[in-house]
Amino acid sequence: MNAKRTSLPVVVVLHGPNLNLLGSREPHIYGRTTLQEIDDGLRTRGRELGLLVQTFQSNQEGALIDRVQQARGQASGLIINAGGLTHTSVSLRDAIAAVALPSVEVHLSNLHAREEFRHRSLLAPVCLGQIAGLGPVGYRLALEALAQLFAARPPEGQAPSPDVELSSAKPRPAVASPKKGALPR
Repeated sequence: MNAKRTSLPVVVVLHGPNLNLLGSREPHIYGRTTLQEIDDGLRTRGRELGLLVQTFQSNQEGALIDRVQQARGQASGLIINAGGLTHTSVSLRDAIAAVALPSVEVHLSNLHAREEFRHRSLLAPVCLGQIAGLGPVGYRLALEALAQLFAARPPEGQAPSPDVELSSAKPRPAVASPKKGALPR
């Protein structure tokens, strides 16, 4: 899937296994909003923010890795809800680290209020931050955070303004805590 050439920053939103069942899958945990509704809302909000949003869902780990790699050189950032692969996929983690795009991990449910095996994310250390437990609004917040990051970047060859806290485009080695925040003010 090649990105259209555009002057707008491109954000690729990746949805992992079973997220195609949103709206009907365990609505007491994941809500009744469908994946199509989430994607449509992100594209609309992206236009408002001056971003081109591309979405991709797969139940296959390799397809998600391929899409992360395709984003390199085409996208400005990633939003990823890897579903169950969050806790198991070293390969997906390595792909995110390798492309070195600003990435935000999103989860509809609060992972820390669920089973213990869900408490650890292999992806969080290579993402700017993690948003969990806010339902579909978490995706919107991730998109808005990336838009702020892109807006805070100085034009090519210019130093950032001293009053702007600029996060590195490369993933941080530490997990961002929701209390500390990992994105510019």
